[in-house]
Amino acid sequence: MVKKIQKHEVLNGNKAMGAGGDELPDRDIVARRHFDAMQSEFLRTLVCDEVLEEHRKKPLGQHSEPLERLLQHFRGLPMTDKYAIKRDDATSTFKLIAISGQRGVAPRLVDDEEYATVDDAYHGIFLRQISELMES
Repeated sequence: MVKKIQKHEVLNGNKAMGAGGDELPDRDIVARRHFDAMQSEFLRTLVCDEVLEEHRKKPLGQHSEPLERLLQHFRGLPMTDKYAIKRDDATSTFKLIAISGQRGVAPRLVDDEEYATVDDAYHGIFLRQISELMES
């Protein structure tokens, strides 16, 4: 979609400049930030003990609508600092890593916490994502 520019606006990189030289915000970016803020506000209302317990019991498979909405949101986050699970062959446990989002840059270990099962690790990721959502 092509962004329409008013006659008094001049493009300067990705930003529009007003007639007086003042910078006008890119309306697409402003709209996206507004949508993300509203989405996060709504998703925070879905977090409750029942949803957390449902995910702990069954991190994969069919879920209730509130849990599915949260999971869909987390799946759609950018790759930078997205969480993943790494199996430690020496101890047969699982650890959380964060993807760099850049080609050639290795993922980083999130912390030293170890999980006995892959389901526990999935739930660990979920709890971290919930925590970040509640802080935003």
